[in-house]
Amino acid sequence: MKVYLSVDMEGVTGLTDPEEMHAGKRGYERGCELMTADANACVAGAFDASGVHAVLVNDAHGSTKNLRIDLLDERASLIRGPGKSQRMAQGLDGSFDAACFIGYHARAGVTHGVLNHTWMGKEIQNVWLNGEICGETRLVAACAGFHGVPVVLVTGDEAVGEEARELLGDVETVAVKKGIDKFSAELLPPSVAQARIREATTRALNRLSDFTPYTLAAPYTLAVEWNSTAIAAAVGLIPGVKAAGSRHIEFTTDDFTQIMALFGLFATIGGQISCGSGPYG
Repeated sequence: MKVYLSVDMEGVTGLTDPEEMHAGKRGYERGCELMTADANACVAGAFDASGVHAVLVNDAHGSTKNLRIDLLDERASLIRGPGKSQRMAQGLDGSFDAACFIGYHARAGVTHGVLNHTWMGKEIQNVWLNGEICGETRLVAACAGFHGVPVVLVTGDEAVGEEARELLGDVETVAVKKGIDKFSAELLPPSVAQARIREATTRALNRLSDFTPYTLAAPYTLAVEWNSTAIAAAVGLIPGVKAAGSRHIEFTTDDFTQIMALFGLFATIGGQISCGSGPYG
């Protein structure tokens, strides 16, 4: 059995502060250690299950240079670094039997979602996939489903667990924190949270036959509402992207890998415009 891990950072054990997510900021290095520890708990749980022979870990947060390879469980391999066309789903294909999402967070606007957002910190107001409101859990689960791979585990705060169960049904979830507000939470100690992640991973993989891939019917339509008319206008220059309003764009394709690649372009363009636009955002 081959297992794929997509590891984000906002839903990692112990983290609540945006500075902990960014290189050079206060708490970032410790955040990377905690992120790696959560990933290792899942890796260990995978190898505790029967029949697992390979685990691939993808660093899915921001720069994608956060996970500590020197601390990673030696039985796993790691995809790290920018320039990945599939971003949060890099390396995922039909050869995998199961996917686990570690350190995930609730979509933008979810009450009590710790560090809630969708894909970008503040530039994106809302995302829809085939007409349904979409966070990163839905997006990457749909990509996994496109390849025929079921999502069996989602870890993060309570809010993303609720989002995952609403979307995926009886998926295993681990709540490592309970949101109070966007930047505050009640936290589990790392030793407790990571023990629960390990146990849930083993439990999920030992009942793999209970899960089915989350699949959408093609064509796939991605719609994004930006917080800026300037960003919407700029990403609207990408071939195939159409304006659907002053801050709203849409893109339709039969190939879900194009959806993932497009989001990478959106982040590059949107980030440049947002960072250079001063107080007008």
